[in-house]
Amino acid sequence: MSKVFASIGECMVELAATAEGLYRRGFAGDTLNTAWGVRGLTDPAEVAVRYVTRVGDDAPSEEMLGFIAGAGIDTGHVGRVPGRTVGLYMITLNGYERSFTYWRDSSAARLLAADAGALAAALADADCVYLSGITLAILAPEHRRTLLDVLGQVRARGAMVAFDANVRLRLWPDLDALRAGLEAGYRAATLALPTYPDERELFGDASPEAAARRIAGYGVPEVVVKDGADPCTLLAQGKLSVLPAERVENPLDTTGAGDAFNAGYLAARLAGQAPEAAVRLAHRVAARVICSRGALVEMAALRPLAPLPA
Repeated sequence: MSKVFASIGECMVELAATAEGLYRRGFAGDTLNTAWGVRGLTDPAEVAVRYVTRVGDDAPSEEMLGFIAGAGIDTGHVGRVPGRTVGLYMITLNGYERSFTYWRDSSAARLLAADAGALAAALADADCVYLSGITLAILAPEHRRTLLDVLGQVRARGAMVAFDANVRLRLWPDLDALRAGLEAGYRAATLALPTYPDERELFGDASPEAAARRIAGYGVPEVVVKDGADPCTLLAQGKLSVLPAERVENPLDTTGAGDAFNAGYLAARLAGQAPEAAVRLAHRVAARVICSRGALVEMAALRPLAPLPA
């Protein structure tokens, strides 16, 4: 019987600069990037990948749906919001580091949790549900509570709930709201995938280990603390491990590296691999993305067809 991976969030129109000074249009977003990666890293006969969001009723929304479906990702639980459209962002690269400019205030994805029944139905059969701090940040407070309530139901039936804080301060009213939102996300999760510099800045953690232990204290049984090119800290099954990242000689673009790491880790865990082996695959997947332009790259060659050695 196949497993179901459901990713919840916002896909946006992406504008990326080309060498000619023009912009190339695509579709991306943190939770869509991870869904793309899980799709590429898993056998469709073994894992069904689903995207849960809302789009408008205009041409960009139609094209976005076609793009997602064309990647083999189920769009059957993508809702429509008449009169709305999808968000837009532009990437600016400085060397291989990137920054973003957004236009998303009227994005239909902001209403993805407006219908509690539809949201619960979209996640009812999911073996793993994935979301990020951006997913929580774009929602009105009442819709955020709806999403967290539904995630509580998912966790109560024994499914995995994976959460990446993916901090974007500009999406929150203030630091207190951001901290409260992330804590709520962690408390809903069975697997946390934070980034250490963000946790250090927001919560004052003195080390990745301190961040892992604090997050575990929210009731999260499995915590993977990413730290860019530095080693990853894993706290799982009561054991703390520090695992080195892949060495990347010629990075091109860090866009989507964290999302790709998450995809590798989740794909490995869905395949039944141990957390340590999942981290090793996650580092390889992230390195593949860093050595390519853009967040969405071919990943089938990295597919974990069998459990890796522990």
